[in-house]
Amino acid sequence: MRVYEAIVKGLEDIGVEAAFGGAGENAAGLMLALKDSARIRPVITRHEQAASFMACGYAMYTDKLGFCFATAGPGAFNLFSGLAVAMSDSYPVLAVSGYADRKWQGWGSLNETSGRNRTPDSQAMFAATTKKSFLLTDAADTCDMLEEAVNIAFEGRPGPVHIHVPEDLTERGVEVGNVRPIRLDVAPILPDPACVEEIASVLADALARRMRVVALVGFGAVRSGAGPEIKRLIERFQIPLLTTLDGKGIVSEGHPLSVGVFSDSGHASAWKAFREADVVLCIGNSLNQHATFNYREDLFKGKQLIHVNISETEFQKAYKPDHALLSDARPAVAALTDALEMKVGEVPAAEVAGRDWEARRITHLTGKIHPGELAQAIGRMLPERAVLLADAGAHAAWLGYYVELEEGQNFRKPGSFGPMAGHVNGAIGLKLAHPDRTVVVGSGDGCYSLSGFELMTAVEHQIPVIWVIFDDREFKLIKIYQIATYLESGLVEFQNPDFAAYARACGADGHRVETLEEFEDAFRNALASGRPTVIDASITRWAIPHYSPSPDGVIAGLVETIEDRLRRR
Repeated sequence: MRVYEAIVKGLEDIGVEAAFGGAGENAAGLMLALKDSARIRPVITRHEQAASFMACGYAMYTDKLGFCFATAGPGAFNLFSGLAVAMSDSYPVLAVSGYADRKWQGWGSLNETSGRNRTPDSQAMFAATTKKSFLLTDAADTCDMLEEAVNIAFEGRPGPVHIHVPEDLTERGVEVGNVRPIRLDVAPILPDPACVEEIASVLADALARRMRVVALVGFGAVRSGAGPEIKRLIERFQIPLLTTLDGKGIVSEGHPLSVGVFSDSGHASAWKAFREADVVLCIGNSLNQHATFNYREDLFKGKQLIHVNISETEFQKAYKPDHALLSDARPAVAALTDALEMKVGEVPAAEVAGRDWEARRITHLTGKIHPGELAQAIGRMLPERAVLLADAGAHAAWLGYYVELEEGQNFRKPGSFGPMAGHVNGAIGLKLAHPDRTVVVGSGDGCYSLSGFELMTAVEHQIPVIWVIFDDREFKLIKIYQIATYLESGLVEFQNPDFAAYARACGADGHRVETLEEFEDAFRNALASGRPTVIDASITRWAIPHYSPSPDGVIAGLVETIEDRLRRR
């Protein structure tokens, strides 16, 4: 069996069912091995960057490995953005890329990346964007290396790994004589009973003293499948639930204890609950920039921080917890709830402030669609178990604020690395992983313009994703930042094609909508069609997302901003 055939066989062993990659000479043998696979569906993308994003989407809500590949040199380097996303957002992803013939190292051969004699050093570059990068030097090591790589991808906090395959190991006559089954053997990260007991005692004491306890839940809990455990915890002990944007839907946002999204573009009800809390129980989140109002120094002043996370490094960042529990979220919450049951009796019903996002009146400033109402319409019409992805831009704030998710639905914004177009393409991998779930992408027109040509990939493979383009012909967030920082804006406006006509030219369905009623009709048709669909929605430029640089509210945030500017003069 040849090297790439052995790799494909190993991927089959661990349940991989899709491969996303770019064509190239150094990947030719892998492409042939995938063509002959009865279990893995190969998807050749128009651009390798899209392949890496699709692998992230495939791994996003599964326990399966996302797999992407590319040829040597420039093709391989196009994978970096997706691998950086997998690293920051905790997706188990394997990338395999070609590597120039080692006999010619240092001679500047085509696609050489040995790092010698003014050639790029791909080993260093992949090492910087993955948990570990490997260079295969002996065909006999193929199975051992693959097994080590995929286990590293899943262990602890999941993330990306990479394997270089030199072209000389793919030549005729080079065989893997020791092919064997590949095994995943990843030990779960379980909570230390002594830590559980300590934290349960702290929480029990807080509840007994009628201190205000809130739970702040992030994507780590969603990925862990901890929804039922979170729901049991908050209901039994009457703990108000706040989520990050990526934690939306862990429990129905219509639940009486759900008080909304806690972030700079979140809900006033969540800000109020956090501000009044004495104890904050963070579960499966990294306390990153937008969830902490730009790492606000006094965020936890006067509060006890209890942090549950699968990665110990998360306890060493901007906020040092008073109590830390190293564990996957689901077993941690289950253990904490069981321990609390032994210590806490009846708990009076929590007083939860009314949520504000659906009741908030939207004022029309122009005849075009208001993006808040567009988000509300998407939320109302979103089917059960649907996944809503937001790409990088102001539309992510609108969707996070106005869409109310039910249990079983999911929302994902761009993560900490935050590339534009990551979810425009990642949605294709997500849909392949979950063919029974509706996948909708909210995309800015800037994001879609970067890589919307992968629509042709969705058409070719009959992958029915729905893309909703928030079309205002400007880079909204950049413009807002320019005006807030420099009191002027520039180079943020651009022209768009007719995205709907483009979609139809590619063989997809395309709708151009100018009113909310037209959007609802188009979205209803898209949900029913089972076809790749682009909805180009013309939105007003005059709407600004709900935002505050302070958890004390919009007015307080404005005052702080003005005071800060005056101090800097």
